[in-house]
Amino acid sequence: MTTISCESGCQTVLTTFEMTPGTCADLLEALTTAHAEFIRHQPGFLSAAIHVNDAQTRVASYSQWQRREDFQAMLRTAEMRQRNRAIAGLCSRFEPVMYEVAAVF
Repeated sequence: MTTISCESGCQTVLTTFEMTPGTCADLLEALTTAHAEFIRHQPGFLSAAIHVNDAQTRVASYSQWQRREDFQAMLRTAEMRQRNRAIAGLCSRFEPVMYEVAAVF
């Protein structure tokens, strides 16, 4: 369960994807499968959520990790590098950015 808190001390990663409506369903399937089969089983993974806009031109993923190094280690695995190549082929751009929670209201 995702809990957004300044006190959690976890690493938050927001990843945005841009695509055409024609590839949105394929991208959602690739992301959902990657999380279900691989990402959620990696050391340090806490939670994730995937969001899609109404126009199906943008997807945002919110994930939480115990440490920054846990997320980076997952990205370096051969399996995730292969999955990311396939994901990159479905969108015009994707960018993961690490954040710390600054405030919650």
